[in-house]
Amino acid sequence: MSVTRVIDATPQAIFDLLADPRRHGEFDGSDSVLDVRRSPERLSLGATFEMSMRIVVPYHVTNTVVVFNEPLSIAWHHFAQFVWRYDLAAVPGGTRVTESFNYDRPWALVIIALRWPERNRRAMNETLAAIERLLSPTSDG
Repeated sequence: MSVTRVIDATPQAIFDLLADPRRHGEFDGSDSVLDVRRSPERLSLGATFEMSMRIVVPYHVTNTVVVFNEPLSIAWHHFAQFVWRYDLAAVPGGTRVTESFNYDRPWALVIIALRWPERNRRAMNETLAAIERLLSPTSDG
C-alpha cells in the first residue's frame, strides 16, 4: 500500500527529516510513535534505531534501515520484516513523496483481517500532511 503527496520542500529537506529518528514523533500520523529510545543522530544503511511506541499498550520496537539512497529513498523494517519506505522525486511545486508499507509476509493475513491496512493508509496520509506542515514554507503550520 502507498500514499503520495506533493510537498513544497526539497527532496533533501524531506530526506533529512526522515533520516533523523529523533524527529519521527513530530510527523507520525498514527500517533503511535512516542519517542526515540536509542538511535544514531542520522540514519544510514544498516543502522538500527529503537522507538518507544504505543498502540493500546506501550512497547518498543527496533528498526533496521534497509534502503538509504540519499536524497531519493529511505526504508526500514522491524522484527516482522514489514518495510516502511519513502520515495522522493523533485517535481514542479516541490517533491513528490510516496510513503509505502508492504504486506507481503505470510503473517500479514492476521493484520489484514484486523483491518490494519485502512488504519495504516489513514496514518500514512496524516504523516505526509505533517511532513508538509513541518517543512513547507507556504504551510500555516
